[in-house]
Amino acid sequence: MITLEEIYQGLAAEFQAQTGKTAGSSSELAVRFYAVASQIYSLYVQGEWTRRQCFPQTAQGENLDKHASLRGVTRRQAARAAGTVRFFVDQPQEMAVEIPEGTVCMTASGVRFLTTCPAAVEAGAMYADVPVVAGEAGAAGNVGAGAIVFMAVPPVRIVACVNVEPLSSGLDQEGDEELRARVLATYQRLANGANNAFYHQAAMAFDEVAAVTVLPKNRGVGTVDIVPAARGGVPSQGLLDEMQAYFDRVREIACEVKVLPPTVETVDLKVKLWAKEGRSFDAVAQAVERTLKDWFNGERLGQPLLRAQLTSLVFGVDGVANCVFVSPAEDLPLDRVTLPVLGELSIADGAAGEGFDQEPDAPDETEEAGGGEL
Repeated sequence: MITLEEIYQGLAAEFQAQTGKTAGSSSELAVRFYAVASQIYSLYVQGEWTRRQCFPQTAQGENLDKHASLRGVTRRQAARAAGTVRFFVDQPQEMAVEIPEGTVCMTASGVRFLTTCPAAVEAGAMYADVPVVAGEAGAAGNVGAGAIVFMAVPPVRIVACVNVEPLSSGLDQEGDEELRARVLATYQRLANGANNAFYHQAAMAFDEVAAVTVLPKNRGVGTVDIVPAARGGVPSQGLLDEMQAYFDRVREIACEVKVLPPTVETVDLKVKLWAKEGRSFDAVAQAVERTLKDWFNGERLGQPLLRAQLTSLVFGVDGVANCVFVSPAEDLPLDRVTLPVLGELSIADGAAGEGFDQEPDAPDETEEAGGGEL
């Protein structure tokens, strides 16, 4: 795009051509030329911005949302993480200990969670499990087991709290690039109400769905099976039922549609990690842990799990000098309906010589290859 200086020089050159005189750089006429040039330049900028908003490939924000609406696509909204927190008393009580709705509990980093209903530790019991929801929507509410350990104002006789299970249903609002990819995909694969693209796009329209596999004729002619993965992992039964009800309404005539859960492949990760000189191993390991957990977000449905991909992911974390994956020992080729889910995650300090129990011992160089005595 033309620059402000180029516009000014054009005005000055035209003035000289018409009058035969030169406008000095410090003259009042030069100031007037710069004022006019700035107004013309602002029109160029506005025109360029307008041009970019006219196409889904370059539109942003609300304008991208408008392009999406023309294709039947909507931006996925943020969702709050939900789960349960266990509240403890120091000893069994003769009467129930009330836990009011809205009781605030927190992680060490200050992420807030609120109880969603009144509850109580029953008489003679030591604890009660109470449903909670994150104070704010977003992936920041996704925390591991044992992360919620503080209470803002503990209820009377409640002495401790902890989340026994991780919370993983928090979702950030869909960004422009993610939405753009879905919008452009509708042009590449045109839905006609009966083809694979129709069922795929309809399934992906659900806010909680991260990936989907469509299997036409999976149970014979006239059948379609839809296997979704949720943002964050395995889809809930509520999501499956909601999708089933929707496809029962919109399916093509004489076609039986079933919404099925994915096959789960639990993947244990064990990695040796070396932090860069001057960096705290614990801080780098925590960043690697967050990165790996975020990667298992449901979008891996039907994709092979490659060790090289995991290694590249870890190397992308600031502060990592080197890493070696001990587990998985080889690539995992997964079929179209299999969802890899993170199991146990162990990170050892390679610089400190830490290892894993399942690692084979180094062979004794004094032994014969056969291992027997001479």
